[in-house]
Amino acid sequence: MSVGEVLVSHPQIARCIPEEELPCKPYCMIKNLGLHSSAGLATAGFRTAKYIPEEWMQNNYSKFYQSFADRDTAENLRNESKSLIVEREKLTQDTQASSTKKLGERLQDIFFWKSELKREIEDLLAETELLLERKRRLEIALDATEIAMFISTDNLQNRERRQGPDLVKDIVEDELLREVDLIQNVQGVLKRSLDQVNIQIRKNRDAKELLEMDWSDKYEAYKIDVKAGGLNNQSTNIQFHPNSSKFEDNSSTPETWAQFTHCNIYKAEQERMNSISLRALVDNVLQETSEDLRAQYDRVNAAFNKRLEELHDAKAKLDHHLRKLLEQIAAQERNIANLKQAIKDKEAPLKVAQTRLYERTYRPNVELTRDPAQMNLICEVGEITESIALLKEKLRDAQTSLENMENTRMTLEKEIAIKANSIFIDSVKCLKHRDRYPTVVRLAGYQ
Repeated sequence: MSVGEVLVSHPQIARCIPEEELPCKPYCMIKNLGLHSSAGLATAGFRTAKYIPEEWMQNNYSKFYQSFADRDTAENLRNESKSLIVEREKLTQDTQASSTKKLGERLQDIFFWKSELKREIEDLLAETELLLERKRRLEIALDATEIAMFISTDNLQNRERRQGPDLVKDIVEDELLREVDLIQNVQGVLKRSLDQVNIQIRKNRDAKELLEMDWSDKYEAYKIDVKAGGLNNQSTNIQFHPNSSKFEDNSSTPETWAQFTHCNIYKAEQERMNSISLRALVDNVLQETSEDLRAQYDRVNAAFNKRLEELHDAKAKLDHHLRKLLEQIAAQERNIANLKQAIKDKEAPLKVAQTRLYERTYRPNVELTRDPAQMNLICEVGEITESIALLKEKLRDAQTSLENMENTRMTLEKEIAIKANSIFIDSVKCLKHRDRYPTVVRLAGYQ
């Protein structure tokens, strides 16, 4: 053995270290004959030298023995596996057939309850639609009472615009107040009925929602079980689900499962019976309230017609007196015009007489005498002045008479206007407006 060879006591094949993995710095130890000597490397803890023949032989024998042992073990395992495969294949097929049968039975149970739920859902939906129709009728009737209330209050407000002595609390106002009170009572009854209907509709929908949720769950379960029952070993959508073979904490028993659906159906039937009773009550309410409102409407109209007859009669008499008074006013105006003209006609003679007297004041010295002409002129001025005074006094009397008649005329015209305003309010603003009063059909909730 040369100095560069190193003996290895274990039979494993040493890993050959490439030259590039050798230390870059050469070792300088005693008895180391060259750069690649193994003496120093062996003492360093790793191997770079070649194997000896005994090591090679020992390594081959160990591999042969290992191969023989593995082949024997594999042959025994194959025989055991064939028996186990046959046994477990039969067991798996039998269990799978039993599971498919149980799934089919379960599908029949689900289908039965799903059909019962669907029937009850349809019945409850039909009943809810009928109740919704009553709700619409109540809303229409309530809207109609709002129109009636607006008309009645508008009549009262318009009649407050009557003037003077016509602003009287008559039979029409009494009937209108009774109508307003009746409408308010009817609105209260309709609103309470509408609230009850809304509550019942909500209950119906809640019961229907429970049924639909139950039906939906059964529908999903039915689809899932149909899909599960249709799976086989050749299906392409099968895969491993390691954690699926366990009972869920929230799972139910077959008894509680059936009882749950039975209770839902029973509750829905109870709500449906309550809804039927409420519909009958709503029908009676709508019929009675519509008839009462329309009867009061007729009484109010009769009172309006009677009051209008009285107003027309009073206005006709006032018109007659006004025509007579206007004739006298026209005659007095002509008289006043004549008096004024007579006074005006006196102005020229008075000017002449006064001018003559004024001119004669310029007579010189002794010529300024009180002759008969002077006296006659003075008498003429006095006479004309007296005539003018008498005419003016008569004119004042005539003007006073005319003023009094004008005041009376204004009073009559105002009274006639008051009567015309009252007639206009009662006939046009009230009675004609009442033509828009809702009919019995609309008050009963129909379009």
